[in-house]
Amino acid sequence: MPMSSLTRTLAALTVGCAALAVTPVAASAAPAAVQAPAKHKMKVQAKAAKGKVKKHERTQIKGRVDDAARSAASGTETLIVQELEAGAWVNVATGGCQPNGTFAIDVSFDVSATLSLRVFHPESTLYVSAVSDVFALVVL
Repeated sequence: MPMSSLTRTLAALTVGCAALAVTPVAASAAPAAVQAPAKHKMKVQAKAAKGKVKKHERTQIKGRVDDAARSAASGTETLIVQELEAGAWVNVATGGCQPNGTFAIDVSFDVSATLSLRVFHPESTLYVSAVSDVFALVVL
């Protein structure tokens, strides 16, 4: 009977080794995680150069973009002047600004109304999205 016990032990070891050989190792199969750098917060301040304008008169939306972290980022970030129409923000004009800099975006309107405007900075590779406070422009 000792022979049959030895045979069973060898068979068990063979099956165990075979199972280990075909089982993938979890650490080597998982891809390495790549972490993107954290995006900075940006503050957008804006207002109309004039409080009242005539229809078709050009005016400017002026303001400043501040990088809260004061990073050394360079390049131009996109800014969009938006008008509130029927509860939705509609793009009116586009411009750009370097972080920690000032901007002036030309606008003109075809209607007589008091408009609610804001400046929107969409999310970019370096910054999260941001909006200015809402301000009014009267078009006569």
